[in-house]
Amino acid sequence: MKRSKWKGFFIKPKHCKTKNLSSNEISRNSLIVPAHTGKTFTIHNGKSLRNVIVLEDMVGHKFGEFSKTRIAFEYKKKKKKK
Repeated sequence: MKRSKWKGFFIKPKHCKTKNLSSNEISRNSLIVPAHTGKTFTIHNGKSLRNVIVLEDMVGHKFGEFSKTRIAFEYKKKKKKK
């Protein structure tokens, strides 16, 4: 579900105030702002924690987009009979 535009984007207040953001775990629904570029964040994907380095291309997206929660499905290949 999308967040209302009149509310603005979401960033946890504690991540804006701290100087060293690299050691903190950040929520998946937080928006990536230009101040985050070049820093490493820890994101929980439901099973484990994953480190993500923020690049300039990621600005404007959510942190959850870069920590997948599901494994990619592949069909099993059938063996050929001779």
